[in-house]
Amino acid sequence: MGKITFREMTEYDLHFVKEVYEYYIANSTATFHIGEITIDEIKEFIHVNHPKYKSFIIFYNNVPAGYCYFTYYKKRQAYDRTAEITLYLKHDFFRKGIGLATMQFLEVEARKVTLKNLLGVISGDNMESIQLFEKMGYSKCAHFKNVGEKFNRLLDVVVYQKEI
Repeated sequence: MGKITFREMTEYDLHFVKEVYEYYIANSTATFHIGEITIDEIKEFIHVNHPKYKSFIIFYNNVPAGYCYFTYYKKRQAYDRTAEITLYLKHDFFRKGIGLATMQFLEVEARKVTLKNLLGVISGDNMESIQLFEKMGYSKCAHFKNVGEKFNRLLDVVVYQKEI
């Protein structure tokens, strides 16, 4: 296994994020975006320099391999103890232990900023992500049927939760 490290994201990194994310837009149901996305649109859900909802670049052997972040579950103060977590890897960095290491890292970082609940919102057909969340001790807490449509397919969304 290679060396996996993390660095807080900067504005400069958003072009890398866009490049990684656009692969998933075009080739998967991991995201429900269906067309090109702008940097300004990315900034709506990925926060750079936010004190609580942090974002990170993931490195594998010092090469940028992907990104991960916390974002609001809902933008209301009562939910401040909860965050949605997300990670995306460049497609050629799968099956190297990066996902597991990233989830462990995010849990440590979440505790530092007093988050108590982490949620993963996943396309129902994304078995790799579902297996990763389950391996990390997340429990399925919601299943929304046929709420998305992409590639002429109706898609479910499942939510996994872990109290830390």
